[in-house]
Amino acid sequence: MIKSNPSSFVLKKGSSTLRLGEIFCGPGGLALGALKAGFKNKRVCLSIEHAWASDWDKDACDTYRLNICPLRPQSVICENVRELNIRRLGPIDIFAYGFPCNDFSIVGKHRGISGSFGALYSYGIKVINRLRPIVIVAENVGGITSANKGRAFRTIIDELSNAGDGYEISCHKYRFEDYGVPQARHRIVIVGFARSSGLFFKIPAPTHLQCKVSAKLALEEPPIPVDVKNHELTRQSARVIERLANTRPGENAWSESIPKSLQLNVKATRLSQIYRRLHPDKPAYTITGSGGGGTHVYHWHEPRALTNRERARLQTFPDTFHFCGSKEQVRKQIGMAVPPYMASILFNSILKTLAGETYDSCDSNIPL
Repeated sequence: MIKSNPSSFVLKKGSSTLRLGEIFCGPGGLALGALKAGFKNKRVCLSIEHAWASDWDKDACDTYRLNICPLRPQSVICENVRELNIRRLGPIDIFAYGFPCNDFSIVGKHRGISGSFGALYSYGIKVINRLRPIVIVAENVGGITSANKGRAFRTIIDELSNAGDGYEISCHKYRFEDYGVPQARHRIVIVGFARSSGLFFKIPAPTHLQCKVSAKLALEEPPIPVDVKNHELTRQSARVIERLANTRPGENAWSESIPKSLQLNVKATRLSQIYRRLHPDKPAYTITGSGGGGTHVYHWHEPRALTNRERARLQTFPDTFHFCGSKEQVRKQIGMAVPPYMASILFNSILKTLAGETYDSCDSNIPL
């Protein structure tokens, strides 16, 4: 673990395990990626371990306990962050949080910090001020950069930069499909290193610009076992089945190829994912936590919605990762999670930065 002087850690030889703390932890996508990350050379061997986590969703907390810390279930605090006693949280080296994105999403009223969810990022600032980790990681939707005409994002970056003893902030809008995630998921990820460490996080270079992982490859290689958990089919009405049967792969419910009688007669919105079928040769469109209204994500060949296990595959969760709760609750957890595969790429780059190791990076960064 890191001592009081972060910069001395970079020069220290031997094995070190960094402690990870989270709020808004969800089912554990970030944590799973962190636990799978690691770096080793002749000088150091770095890994990450779970210290504590918090969320207010009971089912998500149960999922996290089952998969991330089954031997330490008490380390997951199921509580509203507004009531969380920060003084009871143990020391950590890395702090991560994907604060709620409801008020930053491009879908909806886009309230930003003024919304009921927007200001929740500030509870992360309180954790940082008290525990002063060497690394901070924050994740949110791309819409956060334009909320409140950009003022919300600038405020968040400024407060993160000045939290604790100060952080050097790097932020980037990642296209997850460019890194091997079989899904077009675009998210802002903020990484900060304690200013006293003298370190700065460089954006890991994309690995799949020319060879995206398709939905078909993700769902069929290897095949999903028939007896795996969270793989129940959703009942579809005869009309939905007929609509899907007349929708070509990659198209949605407003396609001109669909008979007029089956097209949606909704003028207020034409969201591209409504009753949209996957294209087998392309990454999936964004898996969300919403349910109903034709947003379940639909198979390219069979006229049906994907199962939760298929959705989890597209989010890069292994089949052995079991989600707790009702089918609707599981769908929400999967859609709100950070894909573990992308999280692992980020945390591997963080460990390499701590070790002073170079890696392929790009210069792209959001102007601060």
